[in-house]
Amino acid sequence: MKKGILGRIFIFGFLLLAASFSHAGDREMLEQIEERLSGDLSIPDLLVYAYESNPRITSSKESWKGFIENFRIGKSYPDPQLAITYFPSPIETRLGPQDWNLTLSQAIPFPGRLAQKGKVLEADAAIAKLRLDKSVKTLVRDVTVAFHELAYIQAALEIARANLGVNRQMMEISQNAYARDKALFYDVSKARAQAAQVEYDLLLLQELEQTQKTRINTLLNRTPEAALGRARSLPPREIVFSLDEIYGLALVHQEDILIADETLNRSREAVRLAELSTLPTFKLGLFYAGIGSPDVAAPPSNAGDDAVGVQFGLNLPLWQGKNKSLKLKAQAEKEKARADKTDVVNTLKDRISRLWFRLRNSGRLISLYRDELIPQVRAQVETAQTWMDQGEGRMADFLEIQSTAYNFELSLERARADYGQALVKLEQAAGVILDRKKSRAPRGSEDLLPKEAGNGGSLP
Repeated sequence: MKKGILGRIFIFGFLLLAASFSHAGDREMLEQIEERLSGDLSIPDLLVYAYESNPRITSSKESWKGFIENFRIGKSYPDPQLAITYFPSPIETRLGPQDWNLTLSQAIPFPGRLAQKGKVLEADAAIAKLRLDKSVKTLVRDVTVAFHELAYIQAALEIARANLGVNRQMMEISQNAYARDKALFYDVSKARAQAAQVEYDLLLLQELEQTQKTRINTLLNRTPEAALGRARSLPPREIVFSLDEIYGLALVHQEDILIADETLNRSREAVRLAELSTLPTFKLGLFYAGIGSPDVAAPPSNAGDDAVGVQFGLNLPLWQGKNKSLKLKAQAEKEKARADKTDVVNTLKDRISRLWFRLRNSGRLISLYRDELIPQVRAQVETAQTWMDQGEGRMADFLEIQSTAYNFELSLERARADYGQALVKLEQAAGVILDRKKSRAPRGSEDLLPKEAGNGGSLP
């Protein structure tokens, strides 16, 4: 099985991190994290908790253990067979009546067949291990994506509440001004409409927040209504690999590719096993018959002696049609595995390309909103406020600009969440962490999980 060291860092380092906690006491560790989950959320806490409690990981672990035991079972010789025959009416022989007999036999596969079967089963165990790795990385992806979504929703709630306060204030001002005939009815209607829209946004965001918390709780194997605190947006991490480099990393480190490689390797071993399966299986045995005393006038000198025999046998693989079909079936499975690998590679490259576009586009939107549009619209809001206070501007114009600022702030938070989600999906597709290049020596466990600080950098 091909293993790239960098491609395994994220998985095995994460397993080491979880294992180190396990030695200190899983229950105590989970209880400590449980207490922190009602405050500010952190991705490392969520990941460790999910690894320890998510049934998907437990299922994959036990499946891997099952394939390991299946390897040991499959490489063993078949159980010997013991048969005892008792004759209610003994069979008369020259030496006396045969009361019973015993046969002990052992099947012995053709030399090399068990070793070859072991190679096939070893590949099955390797595939199961890769699927465990993939389950861990998929869980990391799902938890991180859900964290970024919750961070966006909670940030949007804060923006909406602040905007609602402004709109309600403007609605009150417009009503008072209209009563004094200093404002148009359009200004009142505009303020009411915007306040109603923001109230709807708040209602929708509150429901989305609870839905997303339920999503995270189910990933952590907690009850849907369990308390979760605030998820804060993380600064974007810089990508230091090009698209072509990510393609190359994925071919070496991504679990879907490694599983396809191992499946192809398994099919090659299965072809060799099919060839050996058309060869004979031998059988060695021991025969023992219990002989009684003969009821004759002149018994022979060895009368009543029990009979002992050695057996040797083999099956005869004469049916060439069946033998040929065994080989053709194994060959067809190998060609299927080869085609499946090509399909997996093409599908993965397509997914990486789309994620790369999403990542770069989100990065551009973050820069656009953060560095240009929001500073500009905030300056326009201040100008419109000044003109309105001086009676030189209309309230409707101020509300329009305020609405634009509100939408830009929401769009910035959406772009930040999209960037974080695209990045973690791209890292899963590549099989490595993409924010820094390091030597091939494994990193320490402290570098494996996203941090809430220190990951900032320029956007791609």
